[in-house]
Amino acid sequence: MEQDRANLRRAVELAGQARAAGNPPFGSLLVGPDGSVLAEERNTSVTDDDITAHPELKLARWAARSLAPEVAAATTMFTSCQPCGMCAGAIERSGLGRVVFALSTEQLNALKPGGGFAPVPQEGPALPEEGAAAVAEYYRA
Repeated sequence: MEQDRANLRRAVELAGQARAAGNPPFGSLLVGPDGSVLAEERNTSVTDDDITAHPELKLARWAARSLAPEVAAATTMFTSCQPCGMCAGAIERSGLGRVVFALSTEQLNALKPGGGFAPVPQEGPALPEEGAAAVAEYYRA
């Protein structure tokens, strides 16, 4: 547990570095099965002019490209805030083993004027048979 706290403190330090560089204050690191730090990232969404440049997403992409599946499954991502939906999806698809965060989404939104982003209405399923036909054989291969 103490090592987890030390890794979370490093994620918070990385968040501070992101903020100092003019980006949103989020940072993450990926720790291997032996406890060594494999990679670190900071949010660069402003300086890269890329709304997807979240540290969790960057680490998930790196892990999917660079780690064997069994190694990825034994890693832990430490992050300053609970991953957003986009990042959570990427983390799941990359096969990482665990995520530990310092601040929850609810706590983060309480710090934001207006409580965070407004939800975007979603409608559907509107063409379920046609949508299923487009992907069905992909998952049977």
